[in-house]
Amino acid sequence: MAPFVRLVYGELSAFWKSQKPKFTRTYWQQKWAEWQESSRRSDYRFLYRIFLKLSLFGILFLVLFYFAVYAGFLGGMPSSKELRSVHNNTASEVYSADGVLLGRYYIQDRTNVKYANISPAAIDALIATEDARFYDHSGVDVRSLGRVFIKTLLLQNGSSGGGSTLSQQLAKNLYPRKNYMFWDMPINKLREMIIARKLEGIYSKEELLELYLNTVPMGGNLYGIERASRRFFNTSADSLKTEEAAVLIGMLKATTTYNPRLDLKRSTRRRNVVLAQMAKYEYLSSAQADSLKQLPLKLKYNYTTHNDGIAPYFREHLRQELVDWATSKKKKNGEPYNLYKDGLKIYTTIDAGMQRHAEASVRKHMAQLQKQFDAHWRGRSPWGRNSDIIQVAMQRSDRYKHLKDAGKSEAEILEAFKQPVPMQVYGWSGNSKKEMSPMDSLAYYSRFLNTGLFSVEPQTGFVRAWVGGINHHVFKYDHVKAKRQVGSTFKPIVYATALEQGFKPCDYFPNERMTYPEYDNWSPRNATEQYGGEYSMRGALAHSVNTVSAQMIMKAGVTKTVAMAHRLGIESKLPEVPSLALGTANLSLQEMVTAYATFANRGLQVKPVYIAKIEDREGRVLREHRAGEGAKKVISEETAAIMLHLMQGVVEEGSAAKLRTAYGLKMDIAGKTGTTQEQTDGWFIGITPQLVTGVWVGGESPEVRFRTLELGQGSRTALPIWGEYIRRIALDPAYKGYYNSQFAPLPLRVQEALNCASFRAEPPRENFLERVFDKIGEKAAQSYEQWKESWKERRKQRQEERKRRKRD
Repeated sequence: MAPFVRLVYGELSAFWKSQKPKFTRTYWQQKWAEWQESSRRSDYRFLYRIFLKLSLFGILFLVLFYFAVYAGFLGGMPSSKELRSVHNNTASEVYSADGVLLGRYYIQDRTNVKYANISPAAIDALIATEDARFYDHSGVDVRSLGRVFIKTLLLQNGSSGGGSTLSQQLAKNLYPRKNYMFWDMPINKLREMIIARKLEGIYSKEELLELYLNTVPMGGNLYGIERASRRFFNTSADSLKTEEAAVLIGMLKATTTYNPRLDLKRSTRRRNVVLAQMAKYEYLSSAQADSLKQLPLKLKYNYTTHNDGIAPYFREHLRQELVDWATSKKKKNGEPYNLYKDGLKIYTTIDAGMQRHAEASVRKHMAQLQKQFDAHWRGRSPWGRNSDIIQVAMQRSDRYKHLKDAGKSEAEILEAFKQPVPMQVYGWSGNSKKEMSPMDSLAYYSRFLNTGLFSVEPQTGFVRAWVGGINHHVFKYDHVKAKRQVGSTFKPIVYATALEQGFKPCDYFPNERMTYPEYDNWSPRNATEQYGGEYSMRGALAHSVNTVSAQMIMKAGVTKTVAMAHRLGIESKLPEVPSLALGTANLSLQEMVTAYATFANRGLQVKPVYIAKIEDREGRVLREHRAGEGAKKVISEETAAIMLHLMQGVVEEGSAAKLRTAYGLKMDIAGKTGTTQEQTDGWFIGITPQLVTGVWVGGESPEVRFRTLELGQGSRTALPIWGEYIRRIALDPAYKGYYNSQFAPLPLRVQEALNCASFRAEPPRENFLERVFDKIGEKAAQSYEQWKESWKERRKQRQEERKRRKRD
């Protein structure tokens, strides 16, 4: 436009200077032609300069933009060193002693798997569907850049996907996209391309595929080909069939849309697309692809939560301990370990076979016992009119806590708990859907009896089975760790104290009810209210005679008994009162089994161990425990052997006799039953040569109990679980040797010390002649002593008389 302005300006100037132009039509046509020619030449130069400047500016901008992304100014860029040691969030896994996967701790449900352990069909399907030129590029597919530039960069169409290679998708999986407000997609895309090129320079193609298939999201918090294979087809990644692999690879496009569990038909169509792609790129023949397309899509869906699987109570206890442990253990980079992300391998001492037998035994007996309990209380509540039990249960519930946090008043919360709502209701015959109020639900669940089972190998301290309750979905409280009154199971500790104080196993104790004024006239009674006769230690323990236990703790000393309990492994504080002999202390199943294990381990006390070894994801050992480590001598081997013999009497002639008759157990067994006041708690702790196992049974509330001793005693509630558990192990071919196992034979000297009757009705009668001769001898001895004293006195008098005469 500049020449035109100059032309107009010149003409106007000439006019005002009296230069009279000839304003004819020809004149103006000529001037217009001159202006167009001049303008054309000038504009071309102008546009050229503008284009050149814009091009240079664009190149400079792209260089600066690339440098800013590469250097991490627009979001962190991983270094080559970091990429060489790249790790995704990996679940920590818990294994049993026999190699069974017990459970996993994770934020992202992922298990890494090696390339060699991935089905070739999955690899082929992935490449054919996601990146057909994977083996031909170095992280960025140049052919697709145009499409990426137009759709993704210019049009800002984030859903178009473009031509991202597997390496770029891997970069996105490892380093998720960020929100940059402006130019969000270009920055993320360029960042992924740079990371992809770096990855290609560090890893081989096979390693990249391995990384990709371990990091790829499969919906929800599920990640990686291995976990997806387990979830949808209940198989491992290396065992996937071609049609199964096609389903999983097809899900990568949209994990929710093509989830086979949510929409089987749509997933089937997507599977067939993947099979067609495999045929297109000659990973399958057309005939093979067509044949596989005709197959119905069959799922073997296997979704489990932390409440499922074996040993859920143990795994939850372990999780709490490991979270604390991990924070105190540092990695090479100085950061603490994270249980949920660092892919730790935790090898426990739990025996999966024994654990399954324990859980099966609990299910079998507790289902029967609950049916009996419900019949026993039919039409009545075990807690009667005591509504405090339900009130406490309400305040402990999650629903109450949520309402309280929401600012609801007590009246509003109570009203909400009275409103019926649909819910899943647990029962021994299976879950059912019902409409009931939360308050009625609390009352329903409060009627359930619960249990705990804890089984330890005494020589090593290794925990072999841990059952904390009847159902971890519903009842979270772990009764292995819960403290309840232990009843008569404490008596062996009293007896061991007496033996260490010099008492003999064949000392007899009268079965008499006594009163102890120094302890507020405490007067313990026998549960059977039967008295008379005398018991040896074996007989008194076998028949759980309270009067004898009371005499024993009074003679052995309460303080010494408390000290013995702590030496045996009981850590809880104990009341220093004589009623301790009858089991008034609140102790956990874990503590009691630990104490009994000392008797079985020749007087050596070993703390229970449930973690054998912990490794990091590279296999480096972070923690390890060896069998029997930390064992210490706390009682003599002789005392331990005698205690086993005394507790064998409980099985041979006492309250645990039905272990032989009802369960057909042939191995040596020692043990003790326990029943607390009003049948609140039932116990049995039994010892075999290889295992010490304790079982507790009772209600969550002490008010939930049988009304009669016949139904509620430990031999009826807890002992059957123990018997069924040991019976299953003894009959299992995997545990050869358990069936006929025996304790070590007693030394001859100890056998002689134990050679006495368990009970005698009255003191033995003396021989009449012996009694006569004893009387005669006693009289003769008295007469002789009297004569001897009289003679000495007379002799002294004569000597005094002689001395007096000499003086006179």
